[in-house]
Amino acid sequence: MISHLKGVITEKFNNSVIIDVNGVGYEVMVSALDFQDVVLDEERKFYTYHAVRENAEELYGFSSLMAKKLFELLISVQGIGPKAGIAILSLAEPEEVRNAIANGDTSFISKASGVGKKSAERVIVDLRDKVGVPSKYGTAEVKVGVVSDGEPDEALDALMALGFTLKEASLALEKIDPKLSVEERIRLALSK
Repeated sequence: MISHLKGVITEKFNNSVIIDVNGVGYEVMVSALDFQDVVLDEERKFYTYHAVRENAEELYGFSSLMAKKLFELLISVQGIGPKAGIAILSLAEPEEVRNAIANGDTSFISKASGVGKKSAERVIVDLRDKVGVPSKYGTAEVKVGVVSDGEPDEALDALMALGFTLKEASLALEKIDPKLSVEERIRLALSK
């Protein structure tokens, strides 16, 4: 299993990038948001999901561990494959996608390419209890361990790396001030 890749981006095309890792080029499918952020000849790290099918092997890459875990939850839903999972994550930042699922927003999920209304409803039904509490209800923001500047929440990623599920990690960070240092937020979450 390939957990992550760190190397230089040598090419990008059709929502895929080629990452040169010590002379070996790996083609990695990424979300539209990650694709836009990638700069050629820049060193990047992507958490990866290795999809093995009967007739193909594909790598899917994510700039944060949260995005990878959300992707794994999405593809656990019947009828949502890796391409639909990437399409859903291409709609917005992973936290916004997680919020849409937690709030039961089927219209947001159904905007993804290849995801119809019934599939979006299935995603909501299957994952609503697994993604944790929403950090936004409509336009009102609630502090749920998210970093306000749009950067991936390193404390959330760290807790998931320690074995917490996305829901457990978001609940653990729910009442902790996001302005504290990452280390302090992790320490407080673990002490609960």
